[in-house]
Amino acid sequence: MRIGTFKESYVADAALFDSRTQHVWLAVAALLLLVFPFMASDYWLYMACLVAINIASATGLNILTGYTGLVSLGQAAFMGLGAYTVAILQTRYGTPFLLNLLAGGVVAMLGGMVVGIPSLRVKGLYLAIVTIAASFIAHFLFANFDFTGGTAGISMPPASLFGMDLDTSFRLYWLIVPVMVLMLLGAANLFRTRIGRAFIAIRDRDISAEVLGIPLLQYKLLSFALSSFYAGVAGGLWAYFFRVVTPESFPLTLSIFFLAAIIVGGMGSILGGILGAAFMTMVPELLKLAVDLLPGGASLAVFLSPVRLVIFGALIIGFLVFEPLGLAEMWRRTRRFFHLWPFKN
Repeated sequence: MRIGTFKESYVADAALFDSRTQHVWLAVAALLLLVFPFMASDYWLYMACLVAINIASATGLNILTGYTGLVSLGQAAFMGLGAYTVAILQTRYGTPFLLNLLAGGVVAMLGGMVVGIPSLRVKGLYLAIVTIAASFIAHFLFANFDFTGGTAGISMPPASLFGMDLDTSFRLYWLIVPVMVLMLLGAANLFRTRIGRAFIAIRDRDISAEVLGIPLLQYKLLSFALSSFYAGVAGGLWAYFFRVVTPESFPLTLSIFFLAAIIVGGMGSILGGILGAAFMTMVPELLKLAVDLLPGGASLAVFLSPVRLVIFGALIIGFLVFEPLGLAEMWRRTRRFFHLWPFKN
């Protein structure tokens, strides 16, 4: 059990992972990620890729909403900007997929900065309305311009690496998961810097942060930019994964999905974004599999579908009522319990 810390240098104090236990668990997680694609079926590889994409986007929203305190319902629109950028570059110019993903993130980042301009004057639900308006504008642009393919969207070829097409879930896994891991490490490192600490100060009390010398507009726009960049890269991965991008691919309900993910997982926590995105993606599938395992479940699927939705909704409400801090807090409490258990009276 760790009961204290003893650091002998600033480097040790600033280390992202500061204990041997953390290093061991990270090594185990890395090993599992490496072994998983060789053991899993196509279905579970498909779900793993989808979970990784959702984790990347949820992490971006957590930077904006969980750490900076700016409510956004425009994450799907920024994903759409990234996806369309990747699709256009891939189909028209055939540029390398890593360059396309970077460009998708930059285009989404610029869009996020534009949407973030009103954040100095409005906050809370008013800012949420601004981001909803941005979603409707983005949907209109996607559906009514020729270069986006209109309502038919864009069908794109698979990404290619050293002449090999990444056209299966197994091959795409080695693109999507490493990018997701890099994005998580980047987000975790961000909040060890003065920029991340400024985001947290703005979330806790923006007036006090301004008094301390933090320029609110600059840092709020930077938070929107980083969050949108994450969404744009996630949208680019989504485009390579499904290879068809349409205006209906990024509805407002998808933004609500990501907001629910960080609330269920735990806002202001990297682990919360991971757990929340995995929960929101996997629980409906697990409920579907549970129904299929029932006697006559396949024939009753149509009738039991509303029941699955009710159960899923009840689980989300349960988290809001009984554990407002989300799955990340549940994990921390469980870890503390087992650390202290041998010493309990």
